[in-house]
Amino acid sequence: MASAGALLNKRRFLPLFVTQLLGAFNDNLYKNAMVLFVVYSVYNDETAETWFSAIATAVFILPFFLLSALAGQLADTRDKASIIRIVKFCEIIIMLVGGSGLYLAWAGMAVHTIAIPMMMLALFAMGIHSTFFGPIKYAILPQHLKDDEVLGGTGLVEAGTYIAILLGTILAGWLPVEVAGIAVVITAMIGYMTGQQVPAAPAMIDRSKLDYNFVRASIALIKATMKVRRVFLAIIAISFFWTIGAVLFIQFPPLAKNVLTASKEVASLFLVVFSIGVATGSVAINALLKGTVSARYSPISVIVMGLFVVAFFFVCQQWVPDTGGSLFTVGEFIRHPMAVPLLLSLLGIAVAGGMFVVPLYAFLTTTVQKSEAARTIAANNIVNSGAMVVGSLIAIGLSLAGVDVIYQLLLSAAMCLFAAWLGHLLHVASLEPHAEHEFDGV
Repeated sequence: MASAGALLNKRRFLPLFVTQLLGAFNDNLYKNAMVLFVVYSVYNDETAETWFSAIATAVFILPFFLLSALAGQLADTRDKASIIRIVKFCEIIIMLVGGSGLYLAWAGMAVHTIAIPMMMLALFAMGIHSTFFGPIKYAILPQHLKDDEVLGGTGLVEAGTYIAILLGTILAGWLPVEVAGIAVVITAMIGYMTGQQVPAAPAMIDRSKLDYNFVRASIALIKATMKVRRVFLAIIAISFFWTIGAVLFIQFPPLAKNVLTASKEVASLFLVVFSIGVATGSVAINALLKGTVSARYSPISVIVMGLFVVAFFFVCQQWVPDTGGSLFTVGEFIRHPMAVPLLLSLLGIAVAGGMFVVPLYAFLTTTVQKSEAARTIAANNIVNSGAMVVGSLIAIGLSLAGVDVIYQLLLSAAMCLFAAWLGHLLHVASLEPHAEHEFDGV
């Protein structure tokens, strides 16, 4: 097994790693700065806050559902490095719009009529940016890395993504919103420069005509990709993981404000702990599997994740809120007697989640031919995004039905059981001698 860390001094990996890290950082700095500012400074109602958080999540992931089929076609039929350069240039323009929206919101200028629509438009555009970049960052790995480096490279990409989420989330909670507006533009510029250094990754198949009908293309892509049992199971399992993650991320800001009576810096701290945990789990599973692509630890990992969600629920139930009408600062929150159990349960959710999902991504890029890797990731993104939109709608529906945000946590725990069953099926399928053959169902 090749050392995953050794890839960081290789030009065939490092520029891609840094570029995707900066992109994930910018996504999260921008989105969280926007959501935290609106939740804490614009609205003062738990239902409205949950609504806004859920809508922002849906707006960001909708492009994955609409455009992933086109993104996958482009990534397999064009030079991936060239697409990266185009996408990263567009990010600069998008962040100029989003940063301006953040500034207008901070200045209190037409917050509801101009600033929030501008921020949502930029968020949607960043979703488009990530839709076209997403298939490339995984599909390029088998093209640039050796076979025994792919799992390690995938783990590093996942860990790097969550380190970037960590840094972006920290700064979103602590930076003044007007400074965040400037930072996202500067980060986009740096990402464009690092993207120029990614080595060429020529088209794997020769196809000049693209299908721009996203409905037809998406259906055809999913049907073609999910004929392989291992790929089908991996995609469905990943979709459930991200649905769970979407529901949790939607709940964090309103839960921190209304249940734990904590400041936006504490809400940011939750996302930070979650990101640290997933990054840790991503690296740990590579060490356990020693470079072998296997789902044998996935079922137990997601069951443990569900148990930690239940623990998080019970800690939240026992939480004694501030009764003085103010919000806990980070220091006051950490001194709360239930803070350590709360953060440890959240960390456990994330570590187990990282251990569950990383091998599944490796299945997607190693089960199929290299020429089909980008379209496989694109199909995965379509199904993932559809599942996450459903999760967002469920969160909105539960809020409208009057279900407290704390009880919505139990939905995430219940979904972990089904994800564990899928992980078990995937592990069994991977042991079958003809697991790559077509099939007609689970």
